[in-house]
Amino acid sequence: MAVSLTSKLDAINSMLIGVGEAPVNTLNSGLQEAEIAAITLTTVSREVQSSGWTFNTDLKITLVRNSDNNIVVPLNTLRVDTLGVKRRYDTDVVLRSGKLYDRTKNTFVFTADIEVDIVLLFDFEELPEIARRYISLRAGRKFQENTIGSSEMTQLQFKDEQNALFALRDADAQAADFNIFDNYDTFRALDRGASTQTLTESQRILYS
Repeated sequence: MAVSLTSKLDAINSMLIGVGEAPVNTLNSGLQEAEIAAITLTTVSREVQSSGWTFNTDLKITLVRNSDNNIVVPLNTLRVDTLGVKRRYDTDVVLRSGKLYDRTKNTFVFTADIEVDIVLLFDFEELPEIARRYISLRAGRKFQENTIGSSEMTQLQFKDEQNALFALRDADAQAADFNIFDNYDTFRALDRGASTQTLTESQRILYS
């Protein structure tokens, strides 16, 4: 028997069944409860993805300037992080109005392209199954709380939700191959004897 991944319709029907409602056949059923469930699913998906996971984070992406020397980010950008292990005080780049903005110079105008790590928002069905499951369970709990408000059901749902979150974090850590040296605060504590102003060549390679 063929096995398929959780679709958006599957997730919405799971949410409906969880509150005693009949499932729907399409996303455009016109049923008010189904529409509320869909909105809840979308909201929770955006919330979860905003944290930044290996599946929705692109590393060392160069964002280029347009003819106005502005740097416009993709429409599905949730946040950006400029690269570098030490804070710079001559520039502070943030995301604002769909473009990069330098808070230090108070301008959208850049004299060079910017390399960043970028967190992107994907459609539900573009996500890995383990993320779909966590989002579905979290959305189902929130949907139940907003429609029925049963504290007993919330406790039962929360246990499944937490287990799904632990599984997602574990899978994400394995995919990212994290180690303690990925955190600059950890590295700095281990390297108290080094200069606080510069990094050695080997350290630059480690953090490049």
